[in-house]
Amino acid sequence: MSGARAAPNQQEGIVTAFSLKRRTLFAAGAGALAAPSLLAGLVNAQESADKDVMANGADFKTLKLGSFKVTVISDGTRASDNPHETYGTNQPADAVTALLEQNFLPTAGFINGFSPVLVDTGSDVVLFDTGLGEGGRDAGTGKLAHGIRAAGYTPEQVSVVVITHMHGDHIGGLMEAGKPAFANARYVTGKVEFDFWKDPARVGTPAENGHKAVLQKVVPLAEKTTFIADGAEVVPGITAVAAFGHSPGHMIYRLDSDGQALILTADTANHYVLSLQRPDWEVRFDMDKSAASATRKKVFDMIATDRLPFVGYHMPFPAVGFVERQDQGYRFVPATYQFDI
Repeated sequence: MSGARAAPNQQEGIVTAFSLKRRTLFAAGAGALAAPSLLAGLVNAQESADKDVMANGADFKTLKLGSFKVTVISDGTRASDNPHETYGTNQPADAVTALLEQNFLPTAGFINGFSPVLVDTGSDVVLFDTGLGEGGRDAGTGKLAHGIRAAGYTPEQVSVVVITHMHGDHIGGLMEAGKPAFANARYVTGKVEFDFWKDPARVGTPAENGHKAVLQKVVPLAEKTTFIADGAEVVPGITAVAAFGHSPGHMIYRLDSDGQALILTADTANHYVLSLQRPDWEVRFDMDKSAASATRKKVFDMIATDRLPFVGYHMPFPAVGFVERQDQGYRFVPATYQFDI
């Protein structure tokens, strides 16, 4: 397939933390630096890395996962004020401020990123979520299509589009100028999620705008869509897992290739400090806040126990990392060179 490149074999004897034996996802079913030649090599390597992360104004990062090539693409970022109005809404404002200060973060505002993921399995090019699309471009988002091209693909090469859930920053890029943005793709999404947002009972409720967006962006693609449930296989090596709470049918996905695994956690955690270090804290955008908190703990307990990498849609770009248990929750550990060896 054009744009696909085979990943090199792992070096013999190297064991990665994420090459652990697969487990059930949920218990309930689920002096050398002075050498000029070496310095030149380091400069060249840095230049190569810079090109990988920033090409023609598009941010992307490509990772090896067994025989899969996983590319995280930035759809852009958005700045907001008053973190307490979004995170820790069930806590005193000074508690949120104190946790931000402890983590060297500003207390008056925050920046939120949006990171769709492209997975080249060798047989399929699978896109997870589509960013904000044309509606976000005036505000500096909607960069996905440009990022796909910068990464060496075209939107026409995408064979499967998976929608983790139907909030606007995930479905906004499905259509472009009234036409499907991924002309040759079929679509996969959760049945529970689709049924909720399509239902006219959403009219007159806080979910009405989301309902209208789904009618505009998702329903026109329904004939080419497969509606799935927990445990469904999207393509070989990619499995859906129910992770309800953030939205009624929110799904996450497990990638397995050549004994390595990675979890796409979508919006299970929306902030790398406020949602992970305090998973019980409520988030304004979680529709069922109790269920969302329970799901956060279940998902990240598993990721911490199995020492698996994950990609979180709203984690700091390139949105890839690990977690370890800490105090009341989890500490986010950004990935560095784990996928390069």
